Amino acid sequence: MLISRGSLTKTGSGHSEQRLHPVRPVAPAVLALLAVLLSLCLLSLLIGTGSSSPARAWDYLLGSPSARANPQLRLAVVDIRLPRTLAAVLVGVCLGTAGCLLQAATRNPLAETGLLGVNSGAAFAVVVGLTFFHVSSPAAMLLWALAGGTAASAVVLLLAASGRAAGSPLRLVLAGSALGATFHGLTSYVLLGTQSTFDVYRYWTIGSLSGVDTHDLLPLVPLAAVGLLIALGCARPLSALGLGDDSARSLGHHPARIRLAAAGAVSLLAGCAVAVAGPIAFLGLLAPYAARALAGARMTAQLVLAALIGTDVMIAADILARVVIRPWETPVSVLLAFVGGPLLIWIARSARLSTAGAAS
Repeated sequence: MLISRGSLTKTGSGHSEQRLHPVRPVAPAVLALLAVLLSLCLLSLLIGTGSSSPARAWDYLLGSPSARANPQLRLAVVDIRLPRTLAAVLVGVCLGTAGCLLQAATRNPLAETGLLGVNSGAAFAVVVGLTFFHVSSPAAMLLWALAGGTAASAVVLLLAASGRAAGSPLRLVLAGSALGATFHGLTSYVLLGTQSTFDVYRYWTIGSLSGVDTHDLLPLVPLAAVGLLIALGCARPLSALGLGDDSARSLGHHPARIRLAAAGAVSLLAGCAVAVAGPIAFLGLLAPYAARALAGARMTAQLVLAALIGTDVMIAADILARVVIRPWETPVSVLLAFVGGPLLIWIARSARLSTAGAAS
């Protein structure tokens, strides 16, 4: 359980006592987010860039014979919008949970798969697979994304666990930026001499759910489920790790093993998200930040809320991407950056950030 700066007070005898945080009700927030999720999923099925109107799509969902007999309407609702909605759910859950895990494992509110280079590592691995091994299937791209994400997350968590400034926000953001720039440079070098790979990568790297097929998602669901189970299993150990490595050891936990498990879960989740939608930044920053505001210090509640918030934000962004510059689409990553960039600046300027990750 994380302890805020004001949670310890001095008594008259000079001893410190812990003032417990008030328990915040999480169930209402979960129910509200689930209601928003269902509403957004319905809206995602009704709205698109094609000529099928929301009213006709609604008739199709209600089972109208004339609507069900319309092949163009079926194509829009079942073959295009439904896979995008399912993909948004998968990506939102994965990135929200992965960001929450990274922030807890590093004790750093700025930790996020995009900011810390995990997405860039996964993207570089995908480019290597496309260029030198001619991979094309989503399952093969996932394996390469997992390899790159695993290497990047291992480096980031090693940095977070070493030195007296372990978990320092500025140190980790700079290290993540350098790591991301390295992978980006290697990616550019590989792409220079391969026009065909560049054409595929250019479309994939903008961060969009356009063109996703339901069959592409099926191989990813079991791996995402494994990542989520590992994340839930890490909840209590990560709460102890938030008190510092020494405190975690005194409670019977092994910090190195906790971080290794968290790295494995982040790699699975980030790899699945990158394989589906390409590198998408900031969502893994937004969702955990909002989850902490709602759940307080409870790690399990943070993970659940971060997954739901990530899903809601991802679906909402994808819906906006279809209508902002209709009939064209805006990359969903651009819309998330408009929100995530100012939030990152606001968090970085917060006075409370100076104590984040300072536990030892």
